[in-house]
Amino acid sequence: MVTIKDIAKLANVSHTTVSRALNDSPLINPETKERIKALAQGLNYSPNYSARSLVLDRSYNIGLFFSTLQTGTSAGFFYESVRGVNDVIKEQYNLVVRGIDDYKSYDGITRKSFDGILVMSQSEQDQPFIEHVKAKEIPLIVMNRQVDPVKVMNMIPDDRGGAYRIVDYMIQQGHKRIAIIEGKETFKSTQARREGYKDALTQNGLAVIPEYQVRGSYSLESGYDAMKQLLSGISGELPTAVFCCNDEMALGAIKAIQESGLKVPDEISVAGFDAQLFSGYTSPALTTVRRPIDRIGREGAARLLDFIETKQTQEETIFFHTELVIRDSVKNISGGAM
Repeated sequence: MVTIKDIAKLANVSHTTVSRALNDSPLINPETKERIKALAQGLNYSPNYSARSLVLDRSYNIGLFFSTLQTGTSAGFFYESVRGVNDVIKEQYNLVVRGIDDYKSYDGITRKSFDGILVMSQSEQDQPFIEHVKAKEIPLIVMNRQVDPVKVMNMIPDDRGGAYRIVDYMIQQGHKRIAIIEGKETFKSTQARREGYKDALTQNGLAVIPEYQVRGSYSLESGYDAMKQLLSGISGELPTAVFCCNDEMALGAIKAIQESGLKVPDEISVAGFDAQLFSGYTSPALTTVRRPIDRIGREGAARLLDFIETKQTQEETIFFHTELVIRDSVKNISGGAM
């Protein structure tokens, strides 16, 4: 049977370099990686996970844990996260996807059950789980939420900056009465996007109107219900634009607006967040913010595999930029008042 050491001898590199290359580690240059993969393919190399697990006392399981899979984790967010991680791990490890809130006890989360863990953290409520994994010395990367005071590899999208940019864009299009449909209150993304919304208003000299702030939970239904609430519950003028804290709520909001007899964007503009695949195919196509969850998952997985193979971890915070995606759902009204 061909082993990693056989490939290393032929490639004139260390067995650690071979392991990293086969696991698509970003630390190996592309030319070396392709040369090693070609050698492995030519030798019909295939890892024997059962045998390796017994010999090396490893499970060959990678855990991808979400704060919750029950409420607030949208289908699009879940899909992007899993796809990004799975594309890197491939057949090298088994990917186990779970919700942290499904666990009554963390006793089964050990180095024997997981070689490494990725946490797609959405809420401070998952902090005890993160601290447990860290205490068990399981290689760990936390994505999506900045964690304190635990020192880990942390990968974070700029939600606040993304929300600022999209609301500022609405203001530049002439909108002064801008509402927000927020996400699940306990999620850090909700808090960051709300702060970005407020930043854009105040820095442009506009008041933050409490009546224009309504709560959703990141689902289609909650966006629909929140928009109904906005349309029926405001005592003064209706907003000319609504910023929804994700695309799914924006889709629900558009349905509610259209059912009320109003047009999007002619009478009310709508914007979302996350740039889900469907957002470019709604009618009108949705102006939104692209948050690189797929890329965060890929880079998180690549770093985690490297931690596992080298038996060394890093404590670092990496920020990922968000990008404004301008489409058709926000109307320019700067030429006249509404």
